[in-house]
Amino acid sequence: MGLEDYEKAGKIAREALENWSKKIKPGVKLLEIAEGAEGEIREKGAGLAFPVNISLNGQAAHYTPEHKCEKVFGDKDIVKLDVGVHVNGFIGDTALTIDLSGEQGKLLEASEAGLEAAIAGMKPGVEVGEIGALVEAEIKKRGFKPIENLTGHRLEQFKLHAGTEIPNIKTASPHRIQEGDVFAVEPFATNGAGHVSDGSQVEIFMFLEKRPVRLRESRRLMTYSEEKFSGLPFAERWLYKDFNSKLLLASALRELVGFGVLRAYPILSDSGKGLVSQAEKTVIIEKDGARVLTN
Repeated sequence: MGLEDYEKAGKIAREALENWSKKIKPGVKLLEIAEGAEGEIREKGAGLAFPVNISLNGQAAHYTPEHKCEKVFGDKDIVKLDVGVHVNGFIGDTALTIDLSGEQGKLLEASEAGLEAAIAGMKPGVEVGEIGALVEAEIKKRGFKPIENLTGHRLEQFKLHAGTEIPNIKTASPHRIQEGDVFAVEPFATNGAGHVSDGSQVEIFMFLEKRPVRLRESRRLMTYSEEKFSGLPFAERWLYKDFNSKLLLASALRELVGFGVLRAYPILSDSGKGLVSQAEKTVIIEKDGARVLTN
């Protein structure tokens, strides 16, 4: 199963998360944090399971800084830093929330308590819907809503989402957790609507399959993304070193998404414009419970 690789990926992910979350301050560029964390992961001999996500305020997921992004953190930002590492395809995925405002401690506590409850309840034979109930209860009793259409996810080699989900609300799903399963568990809490919707901006993509396409640049990007990223998500900004024309690259990405060669990951935000917090760790299910791999 690659347990040593999971453990190594988890350790590197935790270290990168800890090191770069401490550097998040008002006035610091988002791109500096994203590229710094990604650079540390590569320097330690691991791969990126996905681009470093830095989702602000009402954003929940799928934002990574643009190419040459000049955005800086503001005094009141609620920052979700989400880091994914792979070693030989075995993934460690972990996230936390930083409150630069100093005013949203309860919101952060809600997602963290949901995560702790989920991990404590994960044992072989437990239904995933019951884990969702534990998350939901912890978040609601603190006066917030769990985000119902975001979930944790089972991990497999080179598969960030391997089918089984860990919901953030009670569901009737009959699937039972099994010994040996590896999950990224990630409760989201909000003071908004409790569900997310797609935004118009896309910075992250993933290769799905080869298909006939029209543009020469699209064919080049299709081959490149298949060979370079091993089926894991990648950032548009990662492409600029090898694709110099922004206009041609944009056309190629648009065509490849349209033909189903690439999946686009729009930025996800709370539909009610609420603030969002996230807490995430990767665990492996053992005989007596869940062991955290990203501690």
